[in-house]
Amino acid sequence: MNGIKMLGVTKGAGANAQLKADFTMLIVTMFWGSSYLFMKMGLESIQGFNLVALRFGIAFILAGIIFYKRFVRVDFRTIKYGFLLGTILFSAISVVTIGVKSTSASNAGFLFSLTVVFVPLLLAGLFREKLEKRIVFGVGFSIIGIALLTLNNGLTISSGDFLIILGALLYAVYIIVTDKVTKNSDSIMLGVLQLGFTGAWGLLFSSIFETPHLPTTTESWVSILILGIICSAFGFIGQTVAQKYTTPTHTGLIFSLEPVFAALFAFVFAGEVLAERGYLGASLVLIGLLISKIDFNKTLMRKRYSKTAEGSEA
Repeated sequence: MNGIKMLGVTKGAGANAQLKADFTMLIVTMFWGSSYLFMKMGLESIQGFNLVALRFGIAFILAGIIFYKRFVRVDFRTIKYGFLLGTILFSAISVVTIGVKSTSASNAGFLFSLTVVFVPLLLAGLFREKLEKRIVFGVGFSIIGIALLTLNNGLTISSGDFLIILGALLYAVYIIVTDKVTKNSDSIMLGVLQLGFTGAWGLLFSSIFETPHLPTTTESWVSILILGIICSAFGFIGQTVAQKYTTPTHTGLIFSLEPVFAALFAFVFAGEVLAERGYLGASLVLIGLLISKIDFNKTLMRKRYSKTAEGSEA
């Protein structure tokens, strides 16, 4: 598979393959953490839907070139699910793109990471899946963190922060639907097609509500090319391929670092600094994410099993 060769991951390589996959996921997470800053930069010369159209249009063209041979074998079912995923992804990304203009890149990163806790909550509400105690504790920490990050002295939340939280909820829906439709499907082609449909929706909405045009500044061009090529094309393809060679636990924990990278990029390149209350809120959100992703019972059981095994060998 071209994608696997591209990432340097070969099937059957065992622990080495998982290490490469985890490293790939870390790079993807770092780029996604940087995307909030680049979105703010791109929005300085073009509007939100226009940015989505350009970002995902570029990503689709690049991904299509890489995986062009697969288009011959694509079936209607894959196209249908690609359209569905692209529609949901467009909704989530558009809301975030519009919201990030009215908040800081740091806030956007931490608030959007709430997707991690929204997923189990939606699964519990929609599919009657059991809500584990660690999820409840994680949600509790995250809610307190959100309050510290977003509420001002009048106990109101800015429109930008609200839109980012809404985007996180929509992205949680996207993750759940992706899990349901990718079974027995060509995940690579689903990934490529959803990029195309997301870009097409962006162009349609930009034509209706905006005046679509190309960026007028070098800074905007750079930001959109990075968003399209690295954050979207490499990000979505890299995630799809790497997830086949690592565990869901590793994936979840690595993705939990996205808001950290978002804050780091915002500080280094934009000079964004959170207030003391903001840093406390960000820390609580991160703690909530980690609590919701780590299965402490399994970890304790593994330690007990290891000690028992060592004792029996002695």
